Amino acid sequence: MNQALWVAKTGLDAQQTRLSVISNNLANVSTTGYKQSRAVFEDLLYQNIRQVGGQTSQDTRLPSGLSLGTGSRVVATEKVHTQGNIENTGKSLDLAIDGKGFFEILLPDGSVGYTRDGNFMLSDQGEMVTASGYALQPGITIPEDAQSITVGVDGVVSVTLPGQSAPVSIGDIQISNFINPTGLQPIGENLLTESAASGAPQAGTPGQTGLGQLRQGSLEASNVNIVEEMVGMIETQRAYEMNSKVISTADGMMQFLNNNT
Repeated sequence: MNQALWVAKTGLDAQQTRLSVISNNLANVSTTGYKQSRAVFEDLLYQNIRQVGGQTSQDTRLPSGLSLGTGSRVVATEKVHTQGNIENTGKSLDLAIDGKGFFEILLPDGSVGYTRDGNFMLSDQGEMVTASGYALQPGITIPEDAQSITVGVDGVVSVTLPGQSAPVSIGDIQISNFINPTGLQPIGENLLTESAASGAPQAGTPGQTGLGQLRQGSLEASNVNIVEEMVGMIETQRAYEMNSKVISTADGMMQFLNNNT
């Protein structure tokens, strides 16, 4: 196979993958707590035709070599954990993390997931749960006769009960952080899970040890920048077109050789 055809083919594959990443970002532009993904590229192995620094005589060396690249590939998709805009909703169970950290969520299999989506609701038992029905950890149960719910910036949850003038504390919300949040494994439903790359979770009180504070009545919007994604989409389209042009050109050159031999 003509080497240019193979190199251009790897370029087409890489740009197709980048477009898939961009399309997923745009699809999640309204997803609460979603973090933008970014495709990471690397070049492939090189064929050394003439080694750089090789001896051309007893006293002289090649100042540069002759190396032919074999293309590129997407080696990783990286989550960009920058802060999204905090939008006021006025709903008492909506929580946003202003800073670092993730809410801990108990999954059906007993494992723990992590999320920035603070769109919590109440289950039939009064537990704070996600939109998928997964319980917040440590569990917080709101009394049935609670007249109001207050969540402090440090995660202290208190309610006002009938006949009592002073609020009653019913629990504390903790959040967790990771040495490498990019290493968390996304599993859908606005959830991430711990991996060998992320390191162990470091749970703590919001607002302490570098963790962000909680904002009640607010949600963190997606950090996807639409303009940036549109520019990336145009770049991807142009790169895809150029790689397609390389294939057409290489094919034309081979046709010319075949027709003239």
